[in-house]
Amino acid sequence: MIILGYIAAVFMGLVLGVIGGGGSILTVPILVYLMGIAPDIATGYSLLIVGATAAFGAVHYFRQGLVDVRASIIFAIPSIIAVYLSRAFLMPSIPEVIISSPFEVSKNLAIMVLFAILMLASAIMMLKKAYAKTSAVDLEIKAAKSPNVPLIVVEGALVGVITGILGAGGGFLIIPALVLFMGMPMKKAVGASLFIIALKSLIGFTGDLQSGIELALPLLPLMLLATFVGMAVSTKIASKLNDAVLQKFFAIFTLVIAIFIMSKELA
Repeated sequence: MIILGYIAAVFMGLVLGVIGGGGSILTVPILVYLMGIAPDIATGYSLLIVGATAAFGAVHYFRQGLVDVRASIIFAIPSIIAVYLSRAFLMPSIPEVIISSPFEVSKNLAIMVLFAILMLASAIMMLKKAYAKTSAVDLEIKAAKSPNVPLIVVEGALVGVITGILGAGGGFLIIPALVLFMGMPMKKAVGASLFIIALKSLIGFTGDLQSGIELALPLLPLMLLATFVGMAVSTKIASKLNDAVLQKFFAIFTLVIAIFIMSKELA
């Protein structure tokens, strides 16, 4: 199962590099179900793995001129603050047993169920985007819109809280915000998403370090190596892939994993 986990980590890096999201949606289940890591610890490890892998990919996109640093920072600042506070103070304050009567709901169960819900939402968003037909005129109108900065700040903060609680990088929430509210082209949105994910995930992980998380060795270095391999491959093939087909495939893949988590955790 461990070998399968490292193979899956390569796939995670590939997906993250191509579509700018989905890293933690795959990383947390890999850590929990294939590596035997407890969900609350896995969300912390996910921040480190996804953050470092996203940083590796963001450098490549930046060299191609596909990272809008100003727009990324507008989104990232409230998100970074929210994820750090969530990891450092909110997560440690959540009791191990959230509900004890009439049925028991543990912290770990709640994390995985919420994670599955996030995956379902992501799958729906991906499918809607893949099947949507947007004309060139519509794209020009969106690009001409002035950025809705207050809305971007609010969404950045919300994504930060989600990242903090679930260990999710938030790429599937970041990219729609950048495209819809800032009129950013898809390729630049992917680059910006990787940049933002790297910033807030790695800073969020410092909250785990502050709260005393133990680092699993050699698991973490090997996971990072595997995801870096996937990210390196993605930079070579991203321009050759059909976005709509990839989005449909990943949405269905994500949907299957979400159903698997729900059935396993609620059985």
